[in-house]
Amino acid sequence: MAGKAQVPVQNLTPEQHEKRRIRSIALAVALAALAGIFYVVTIVKLGPGVMDRPL
Repeated sequence: MAGKAQVPVQNLTPEQHEKRRIRSIALAVALAALAGIFYVVTIVKLGPGVMDRPL
């Protein structure tokens, strides 16, 4: 297959696999927390009357 780069397969040890899984979960939790913070800050800045505005 000319032109296609071969990516070597890396076999992970069980410890490396578990660390990668924990890191992925931590990243997902951090991203969800950041999205939640942005949502709350936006609602607070807009105020409680944001739903009472005419369309």
